[in-house]
Amino acid sequence: MATMMTKCMLILPIFLCIIAPLIRATDVRYCDKKADYDVTVNGVEISPDPVARGHPATFSISATSGESISGGKLVIDVSYFGWHIHSETHDLCDETSCPVSDGNFVVSHSQVLPGFTPPGSYSLTMKMYDAKKKELTCIAFDFNIGFASSIADS
Repeated sequence: MATMMTKCMLILPIFLCIIAPLIRATDVRYCDKKADYDVTVNGVEISPDPVARGHPATFSISATSGESISGGKLVIDVSYFGWHIHSETHDLCDETSCPVSDGNFVVSHSQVLPGFTPPGSYSLTMKMYDAKKKELTCIAFDFNIGFASSIADS
């Protein structure tokens, strides 16, 4: 038993050194820190991170709602070095299963960014509205587009 415990104690640090760099938490900020949003965001996962130009990227937002949501929309705004460069609106039910029951749920959006998208740091703001156009939440987070892919790859 002691030998097995010793092996585990030796393997665990190696495992953590290999896996830890692959796990990145995306810092999420609420648009209005004083607001009492109906939907609380628990985290954002971006895959791959950094995003590769010309290849699919998935943004998964885990959230919690105190009430069921029958439908609505997501409004997404993207900025590059502080300059607004892109907006899009999506039906909430296209990004998650509707109706959304009270409790935990995930909003997931996949998209291929053009191969000519400049690499660097971007900021994304997402507002979620219910079917009656009531704002349920508003978050912002940063993401990176890597240098690896180019227009020749797409």
